[in-house]
Amino acid sequence: MNEQQSTENKRQQQNEIEKRSQKNVSKKDKGEQKSSEEKVPRWVQIRLFPIWLRIILIVLLLAGVAALGLIVGFSIIGDGTPKEIFQKETWTHITDIIKGIEN
Repeated sequence: MNEQQSTENKRQQQNEIEKRSQKNVSKKDKGEQKSSEEKVPRWVQIRLFPIWLRIILIVLLLAGVAALGLIVGFSIIGDGTPKEIFQKETWTHITDIIKGIEN
């Protein structure tokens, strides 16, 4: 019995939904129908910064933070001056130490 009642309830609900949709269709036929282009537009996200600009900014920020870290490490922690970081001789000296060419 319970299964029959549940199926009857479902049929009644479907009938009510169909009646409501038929009423809506008849209202639309009276001139209140919106065309498909006039429907409520979907929400579209507009980015303030394009993705390519975000990537460039991240790369520049990483380079800036790396330079700042080198300056702090070389001048404050080490014995050098901040300007020596940007000289080629400093980097050749560091790579020579790493490779074992200099002591």
